[in-house]
Amino acid sequence: MRGFLRALRELDAAATVDAEWLATRARILVSLASAEAETTSIKAGLAHLEAAGAALHRMPPGPRREDLELVAALQRAVLLFRSGRLKESLALFDACLPAVERSAGDDWFRFASTLINRAYVHLRLSNPEAALTDLKECLALAVANEHRQLEAKVRHNLGDRALLVGDIPDALRHYEEAARIFSSAGPGSLPLVRLDQARALLAAGLADDAARHLDDALPELRKNGVVQDVAEAEVARAAAAILQGDFDRARALADAARRRFLRRGNERWAKVAALARLRADATEVLELHHRPPARLPTRLVDLAERLAGLGLRDEAAVARLLAVRLHLRSVRGLAPRQHRGAVETAAELLARVPKPRRTTPVDHVMLLRLCRAELAVATGNSSAALAQARAGLLELSRVRDRMGGLDLVCGTAVHGLELGRLAVRIVLERARGHAGARRLFAWQERTRAQVYRYEPLPAIDDPQLANLVAEARHVQRMAQQNRLEGKPAGAFEQRFAQLQREAARLGWYTSPWGRPRPVASPEEVAAELGDRVLVSVVGQGDRLAAVVVRDGRFRLVWLDSRLEVEEITKQLHADLNALAPDQLPPPLVAAVTASAEKRANLLDQLLLRPLAGLIAGRELVIVPIGSLYALPWAALPSLRGCPVSIAPSATSWVAAARRGGPEPVLLVGGPGVPGAVGEVGKLRSVYPRARLLDGPGATSAAVLEALDGTGLAHLVAHGAHEPANALFSRLELVDGPLFAHETAQLRSPPDRVVLAACELAMSHIRPGEEALGFAGALLASGSRTVVGAISRVGDRAAADAMADLHRRLASGTSPALALAQSTAVDPLRRPFLCLGAG
Repeated sequence: MRGFLRALRELDAAATVDAEWLATRARILVSLASAEAETTSIKAGLAHLEAAGAALHRMPPGPRREDLELVAALQRAVLLFRSGRLKESLALFDACLPAVERSAGDDWFRFASTLINRAYVHLRLSNPEAALTDLKECLALAVANEHRQLEAKVRHNLGDRALLVGDIPDALRHYEEAARIFSSAGPGSLPLVRLDQARALLAAGLADDAARHLDDALPELRKNGVVQDVAEAEVARAAAAILQGDFDRARALADAARRRFLRRGNERWAKVAALARLRADATEVLELHHRPPARLPTRLVDLAERLAGLGLRDEAAVARLLAVRLHLRSVRGLAPRQHRGAVETAAELLARVPKPRRTTPVDHVMLLRLCRAELAVATGNSSAALAQARAGLLELSRVRDRMGGLDLVCGTAVHGLELGRLAVRIVLERARGHAGARRLFAWQERTRAQVYRYEPLPAIDDPQLANLVAEARHVQRMAQQNRLEGKPAGAFEQRFAQLQREAARLGWYTSPWGRPRPVASPEEVAAELGDRVLVSVVGQGDRLAAVVVRDGRFRLVWLDSRLEVEEITKQLHADLNALAPDQLPPPLVAAVTASAEKRANLLDQLLLRPLAGLIAGRELVIVPIGSLYALPWAALPSLRGCPVSIAPSATSWVAAARRGGPEPVLLVGGPGVPGAVGEVGKLRSVYPRARLLDGPGATSAAVLEALDGTGLAHLVAHGAHEPANALFSRLELVDGPLFAHETAQLRSPPDRVVLAACELAMSHIRPGEEALGFAGALLASGSRTVVGAISRVGDRAAADAMADLHRRLASGTSPALALAQSTAVDPLRRPFLCLGAG
């Protein structure tokens, strides 16, 4: 910008003012307008364009003047859309485009640039089809003229268009193609691509992934000095922080963004940032069950009026909906007249919210459904509330069905979380007898572990993804080797984290996850159970309850304190970890065992004693809430020796129970597993025809190939559970790790899997009780049963348990019963679970 100002001063010092002088002055002012608008304010930029127009007006008429006036008009159109004056900008682009097209033979790039800029305005005005027409024409020009940077910009905008119509996998595909071009052809708008990728991830409910993208992009955007881009990224990062529950950070980011927008004179975006701030305030009040501050609903309603006046229809709707929820929350403890007034105010506000459009984001649609349901509850109409919940969850299911990889399918659950909880709470409060418990069970199945409802489709081979995974395997192996040798491993760990992110991005769109199956009906579940009993745990506030399905009947049983159960579960888990090593001193073993027994007995009293008459003597299927996935159920006195299967949902259990296949056996021994448990070859005495892969032959490629189509796989290898990226949980093999992501790509996953020497039965619980990890990925991709440990296991205990287990499996005993008999000898030191069908 300083260069342009210096050029103006030198020009003003010239003695002669002629047509050349005026043309030069106009060109400098147009360039200065662009620079000042991005770094200072739109108002300053528009003032420079006015000055350029005055200079051009003094030029003699002719083609040169006309062309420069066209350049100035196009720059004005750009500044108008950057300031949020979208309709004015579109009208100006429409007026200019015929003249630009006439000159396209001499300057194709200006024609293409005008098309892409007009497409951007169409996107902001929610005109996706008009935007697509311009983008297709621009892409053809970019490809024909081999202009890679322009091609990348068009693909970036095609991603924006796909996001606008709700096609998140297609949006992410276009963004990644644009990022690839910018990375190779450079320089380019890579940080802006990351910003829009983050917006797509927020739409998919993946707040942590979005936050990582934005944290990578923001330093680069600040370095570039384009205030608008920095502020937009701050608004998106505030949205991610709200989903993460970091409300202070969300407020700080939203306030910073608002100040930047105001300095630039961009009122539309300043109001969007103000909404982000108030959304953080409102969400904190609602999630923490605080009484709303009296002024907060009023501020949201006032902001909604301003947003509507600026043409921000969806944002205005969100502001009103948040105000509705706050009014309904405020009625608690009010006198009847005040209660009635708050509910009437909420109803009036809700009536002003327009119906969603095709381009309305799914989280806005779910918020509308939630408000309608909460208003119905406040007016005593529970049936209407459940109708809203049913319709909303069906809409969300349709969105989920269009998603790509496993992460996206899981992430969408966050948008329906509160709606599902409300429905379950309504039904739970009204549940009476068999019919009430059956209805509650049906609602539980609608709202939990939906990722396991999909029948996996054959993976589409992607060479780039395969290369990333191969490099990640090599880098992880080098990091491990350096750690063992006492050398620094930080560089390898950073590269591994980067490769994880790149592979995850490709996994979002390279293959659709699966074909949706219907939720199992209560009658289907009861019929499939036969003589088994299913216990489906419900969490409601600080209380736990269970729906018990036995002999075709459904019963609701109230249990005890949720917080107490969760705390004791953590303590028992710690005891089992402490008890695991083989060579502990006897006094320490006695002390830790006593502590573990005490906690196991407490959990037995809290969880199982109320169920005793219903579960005694029966094989069990337990569907836990997320916090109880890690509970060592077999260690509880009432369940010792009892066959128990743990399933993410009854629907997933029914699907697994109905599958079955041939029984070829695969035995895999990874490197560095000590003692008897590592001597995997000894299982040949149980399975003489088994395929054995150990030593140098146990490579990731060989194991992956052997897993495909096998009936029973026994895997002995160290491993690691990755809570932040469950699909990169891994088994350590001779050439590096085998990732859960790779097992999810198997065309015919193993029927039964035994994980013998690690904690890979652990899961990261995402919203909606979506349990993901190495074992979870196997179950979600089609394995019927996975046996694994949920805490540390000693070498001798693991070896003995595995030997007992496989002798029983080989004789035809079911996995659940075989494991129960194998762990009953020493349940505290054999903390294995049977996940899936059993």
